[in-house]
Parts: sequence; C-alpha cells; structure tokens
Amino acid sequence: MDWLNHIEYTHWDLVGYLGNLIFGSRFLLQWYVSEKKKLSVIPTAFWWLSLVGTVILAVYFFGTGSGPGIVGSAPNGFIYMRNLQLIRKQRLASRASPGTNTELHAPQDPHSPA
Repeated sequence: MDWLNHIEYTHWDLVGYLGNLIFGSRFLLQWYVSEKKKLSVIPTAFWWLSLVGTVILAVYFFGTGSGPGIVGSAPNGFIYMRNLQLIRKQRLASRASPGTNTELHAPQDPHSPA
C-alpha cells in the first residue's frame, strides 16, 4: 500500500469526498430504516442528506470546474427541496387530522386495507 503515500490531496478533493460521504449515507439510512420497519420507506432525513450532499458536491464541481458534474448535479437540489416542501406541507396538514405518520414515506398499496 505504498502507493497511498504518493497520492496528493487538495482541499477540493476533501470537499468532494465529504459530499460523496454525506450523499452516499442516505442509502444506508434508507436501508436501515426500511429493515427496522420491515417496509420500504424513505425517511425525511434521506431528503436532507440528499440536499446537503448535492450542495457540497456542487461546490466541489464549481471549484474544480467540472462541467459535467455541475450539469449532472445542479437540477437534483430542486427535486430534493420540493420533496422537503411537500413533506412540510403534509405535516402541517396532519396537525389538523392527528394519527397520520409523516416521518416515513412509503408507497401506498391501493389494495391494502387503510
């Protein structure tokens, strides 16, 4: 593993690794929560990790001048923000009708009893 001693890291590399770590952790979180609930769910924290990871990666892509990275990641932030907005809206609406679980978001089976 002597080759590791010859790798040079820049501050941009560290930003990129941090963004990838945060962004990638969302899958571990989703897997953990789904296993715990024995149901495929997407916790709200998944969208926060997605947004934070994407922002950090966008900073990295802008800082390193990676055109493909910028084009590939920029639109994602809007999708994550919209999901967080919809979750917030759902939570506000659920205050009017208690008993609604808004922390975990799972596809509903139209054939299962409510």
